[in-house]
Amino acid sequence: MSIMDKLKKNSKLKNTEVLSESSFFNSKEMVPTSVPMVNVALSGSMDGGLAPGLTVLAGPSKHFKTSFALLMAGAYLEAHKDAVMLFYDSEFGSPQAYFQQFGIDTSRVLHTPITNVEELKFDLISQLEGINKKDKVIVVIDSIGNLASKKEMDDAINEKSVADMSRAKQLKSLFRMCTPYLAMKDISMLAVNHIYLEQGLFPKAIVSGGTGIYYSANDIWIIGRRQNKTGTEVTGYDFVINVEKSRSVKEKSKIPISVSWEGGVEQYSGLLEVALAGGFAQKPSNGWYEGVNPETGEVLTSKSRVADTLKPEFWERIMSETDFKDFIKRTFTIGYKSEIDFDELVEEV
Repeated sequence: MSIMDKLKKNSKLKNTEVLSESSFFNSKEMVPTSVPMVNVALSGSMDGGLAPGLTVLAGPSKHFKTSFALLMAGAYLEAHKDAVMLFYDSEFGSPQAYFQQFGIDTSRVLHTPITNVEELKFDLISQLEGINKKDKVIVVIDSIGNLASKKEMDDAINEKSVADMSRAKQLKSLFRMCTPYLAMKDISMLAVNHIYLEQGLFPKAIVSGGTGIYYSANDIWIIGRRQNKTGTEVTGYDFVINVEKSRSVKEKSKIPISVSWEGGVEQYSGLLEVALAGGFAQKPSNGWYEGVNPETGEVLTSKSRVADTLKPEFWERIMSETDFKDFIKRTFTIGYKSEIDFDELVEEV
């Protein structure tokens, strides 16, 4: 018997395996969304997507955080017809119609209202303990930032105005306890959170809730936005996903996503900015765009306005006749030297 076989036999833990043969890392599923650049923000690849583990979506109010969570959760439910969603709700701002906008059947959503961190911790751990590895469940928490601690609530009921030092500890305990379940049972959990600005001359956005969230999360996004106007009329928002932490995407990556009032999330938004930065698209004249092959200089598309670059027809030849997908992977995935400046990327169009 080899030393490896001996150690494996002596282990008291049933999941112990030789790393090269282990399913723990090698068989993790990625669920793609319908939006290629959201997949890039999650995995570094247009063909990637949401993996098991904790993903934190942070930003100010009305920055599409819950919508991004439901977009991903909807993709998961679509990929697994027997899957269900655990939706922990402390904000109570998502009616059934909001879920339905993302193609989510609300009969597959278990809605659990929560009022404090301890309620969330006890119920979530109970649910995770009861889930089997083959069960298809996705967890959404909306939101961490709006949750008080039980002590804070008890103090308010007893008319005590004292500083609460327990909330960060309870949140750290929550994520410390749930992280092994997510990894070992292949469960994706999406947590909406708030940010605050640290004091100083150049204030930095900080994800609320203490260090426990940073330690436990696979991915942390800080979402920014700017208005999208036609003339003086606001027609939607251009969001920027700032990758604060990731296990697969380069930190500080900036990924643009557009949302219009009429069409919702623009499926192909963000691609034009990357294509321009990488030489896969060019401006023949102001306000017009065309796809090109950067190796040959061949023009692959007709001249198009921005609105037309959001249609799949614009991208067909660019995807099939160039290495644009590989360029995106090299640009955003850890392990490759970045070929563009992320700060300039969001200003390209």
